[in-house]
Amino acid sequence: MNSDTVNIKKLIIKQSLELDCGKTIKNFPLAYETYGTLNKKKNNAILTFHALTGDQFVAGINPITKKKGWWTFAVGPGKAIDTNKYFVICANVLGGCMGSFGPTEINPETNKIFGTTFPVITIKDIVKSQKFLIDHLDIKKLLAVVGGSMGGMQALQFTSSYPDAAYSTIPIACSASHSAQNIALNELGRQAIMADPNWKKENATPNKGLAVARMAAHITYLSKQGLQEKFGRKLQDKGSLKFSFDADFQIESYLRYQGSTFVDRFDANSYLYITRAMDYFDLEKQFNGNLSLAFKKTKSKFCVISFSSDWLYPTSENKEIVIALNACGANVGFVEINSDKGHDSFLLDVPEFLKTLSEFINSTYNDIK
Repeated sequence: MNSDTVNIKKLIIKQSLELDCGKTIKNFPLAYETYGTLNKKKNNAILTFHALTGDQFVAGINPITKKKGWWTFAVGPGKAIDTNKYFVICANVLGGCMGSFGPTEINPETNKIFGTTFPVITIKDIVKSQKFLIDHLDIKKLLAVVGGSMGGMQALQFTSSYPDAAYSTIPIACSASHSAQNIALNELGRQAIMADPNWKKENATPNKGLAVARMAAHITYLSKQGLQEKFGRKLQDKGSLKFSFDADFQIESYLRYQGSTFVDRFDANSYLYITRAMDYFDLEKQFNGNLSLAFKKTKSKFCVISFSSDWLYPTSENKEIVIALNACGANVGFVEINSDKGHDSFLLDVPEFLKTLSEFINSTYNDIK
C-alpha cells in the first residue's frame, strides 16, 4: 500500500474540528473521489460512506490496488446508483490510510509518523469531517446518503447531526450501536495486531497480526451456508491429508489469501482506530437512551435494508432503527433481502438488493425534480 505515488484527490480542511476525545485538529487532509457530474441545480449528489476496510474508490479501478472499486456492482453508468444521472461522492474516512488524515500521516510537531499517538476518533468525528467536504463542493442538500456496515452507521450519524442535509438516507446492514459480540470480534482483531512483535517497531509492520485480524473479520462477513456451499470440506490439493499445519482445506487457503493481500493495502494502526470508532458508536446514548430523538428533526426519507443471512448485523438490529424512526413519525421503509451471502451481500451482485436501491433513489430524485 502506497498512496504517495498516486495523485489522490484531497481537500485540506483548514477549519478546526473538535474531536469527541477533546483534541482539536485543523489543516488536515481528507481524500475523496467523485463519479458522474453535478447538475446545475446541485440536487443529484449522493454521499456514499465506505465500510471498515473500504476507501474512496467506489467504482472503476482503484489506482493504488489496481483492483475494481469496492462497490462496482452498485455504482456506475446504468447501475443501481447510475453515474449517468447522479453525482457520487466518497471520502476516505478520518483515520484511514488512503490519503485522509490518519495514523500514517506525519505529525508536524515531532516530524514522525503519528502511529498510536494519533487521537482516538469516533463515527461522529468522521461524519463532521465529511460535512466540510460537502460544504466545499457547495452542495446545500444531498439527494441521498448511503452506506453499508460502518457506512450505514455514518449515514445514520450524518442524518442525525445534519437533519436538513439530505433528502434521503439509506442505512444498509448496520446497527445504531455495536453489540457486545461485535465489540468482542473487533477486540480479537486488535489484539492480534498488538500481539505481533513488529507492532510499534520503527520501520516494521505487523503484517502477521494484521493478516490474522483480517482472516477473523472475513469469516464474520460470510454466512455458514455460503461457506459450506462454496468450500465444505474440500481439500486444497486433491488426495489425502498432509498431516501437517499447512493449508489442507480450501477454506484455510482462502482465508490465508485474504489475510496476505489485505496487508498490502491497509495500515494496521488504521485498523485499530477505525474498529475503535465503530465500537464507540452509540446513537442511542447520544440522545440519553432514546434512539427516536436522534431523528426527530429530520425530514429525510429512509430506506433501511438488511440481509437474511447476516449474523454480524442481523435483521433484528436493523429493525430497531426502523422502530425508532416510526416512533418519531419519520418516513421510513424497510426491506429484508433474502441472500445466503451473509453480511457481504451489500457488496455483491444480489439483484433484489440492487433493484431496491435503484428504485428508492430514483423515486426520491423524481419527487424533488
